[in-house]
Amino acid sequence: MNYDIVIIGGGPAGLAAANAAWEDGCRSICIVERDKELGGILNQCIHNGFGLHYFKEELTGPEYAGRFIEKLSATGVDVRLDAMVLEMTEEKEVHIVSSAGGYEVLQAKAVVLAMGCRERTRGAIAIPGTRPAGVFTAGTAQRYLNIEGYMVGKRVVILGSGDIGLIMARRMTLEGAKVLACVEVMPYSGGLTRNIVQCLNDFDIPLYLSHTITDIQGNGRVERVVVSEVGADRRPIPGTEMTFDCDTVLLSVGLIPENELSRAAGLEMDAHTNGPVVYENMETSLAGVFACGNVLHVHDLVDFVTDESARAGRAAAAYCAGAAHPGSRTLAVSAGNLVGYTVPQRIHMDADFKTATVFFRVRAICGKSRIVVQDETGAQLASFPRERLAPGEMENIRLPKSILDGAVGSVSVIIEEDAT
Repeated sequence: MNYDIVIIGGGPAGLAAANAAWEDGCRSICIVERDKELGGILNQCIHNGFGLHYFKEELTGPEYAGRFIEKLSATGVDVRLDAMVLEMTEEKEVHIVSSAGGYEVLQAKAVVLAMGCRERTRGAIAIPGTRPAGVFTAGTAQRYLNIEGYMVGKRVVILGSGDIGLIMARRMTLEGAKVLACVEVMPYSGGLTRNIVQCLNDFDIPLYLSHTITDIQGNGRVERVVVSEVGADRRPIPGTEMTFDCDTVLLSVGLIPENELSRAAGLEMDAHTNGPVVYENMETSLAGVFACGNVLHVHDLVDFVTDESARAGRAAAAYCAGAAHPGSRTLAVSAGNLVGYTVPQRIHMDADFKTATVFFRVRAICGKSRIVVQDETGAQLASFPRERLAPGEMENIRLPKSILDGAVGSVSVIIEEDAT
């Protein structure tokens, strides 16, 4: 079957891309979603805090997704649920399988990658100890509790201070569990400040920074964990062990963009984001293939996912409508001092845009600072003051095209901390 646009993933990224493409006049769109309903991870995020930027009001995850699903239902977008994508080729053939349609090949003019991300597991970080029941990723525990109605444990230790882990600390407490500690190997939290305050501080849950779990013990079920302080090299310091009697360990130790399809299709990847390299319009190294949302880089706010994905949807619609390719004159954007990565990594300088939005994360907590954009000569192109920067909070800056036109060579984003 032929479509103008095939969107892989029906979470917030896929929904925003589909709606934006439809609004821009594309009438042949298909969303392929492996779950039995649209909405993605938002369906299990029953807490509020969504939509503050995009809708200017506070919504729960299902409410936020519901607004886009309702909007989509008024369009003619074809939706394939409970359908798994097996392969995407360089020719933009999307191979899917489902109980309803069997094995199908969808031929697209443009493809939008919106597959989201998955959680890093115990095996990925190699925690020593036995292998008892009671060790969950935080997102899995969230689904069990909020959708399946299954209480995963009563005495809990959380490893990692990512946002899902922080939110689950509060959720487990509200359901009657005792959260003994949140343990973070880094000297700073990986979550939003508001989540540290609302999910840990408000419930008197201790946060142990520069600590990690060095042993999980239990026969059949988790019985206790050993937590040790770590040094600057993140190695455990002998003699600092603490033992917590618990029956559950939740892991909030990072998210990995789901890019097996991207790699198999030969897309150029960024080793820092684990997502495809993209231009300012979210186009990847393969013309007509666009990426957005957590498959591109891990976001902290779904509002930013929506904005970014709408940009990808509009660009895919323009590509299908025969818009002229921006050409080969590109500007590389790289991460400099204290910056972990940038998205996009390249900008089409012949494209029709007024400003380019660049997202990035810093690699350490910074006090009063300046975000500086400079070219290869060291010339400063732009500067943005910030009172505070933290790795757990994604930053973005808007760069006018008129400024970028004057860049010599590539540009880099760096952080300059105020010496005072």
